[in-house]
Amino acid sequence: MTIELKALRFHAFHGLYPEEKKIGNAFEVTLWVDYIPAEKIITHIDNTVNYAQLHALIKAAMQQPRELLETVAMEIIESIYDRFPQIKKAAIEIIKLHPPISQFVGSVGVKYEKEG
Repeated sequence: MTIELKALRFHAFHGLYPEEKKIGNAFEVTLWVDYIPAEKIITHIDNTVNYAQLHALIKAAMQQPRELLETVAMEIIESIYDRFPQIKKAAIEIIKLHPPISQFVGSVGVKYEKEG
């Protein structure tokens, strides 16, 4: 079973440069978590990975400024594994929508995956 939270939007203050720490930036986060259901048919929230709780973990991490997106991604995945030990694999993508790069059109981001 895969739970996906797709294209979550946050305003956060991650980055190396002073202007990023002062005014922040728009970020988009997508998360995938895989687990093996304990029952044939899931009929109760306690038998799955609660995506509202996943969102809360991501939101909390996005509110903690970090210099590197790599740090943010790895911290989020670790917090998810701590909260949901039934997860077998997790992947996250964090995109900085407006990077402070002169004459740059596009976005930048990181993707991190952990299994086990």
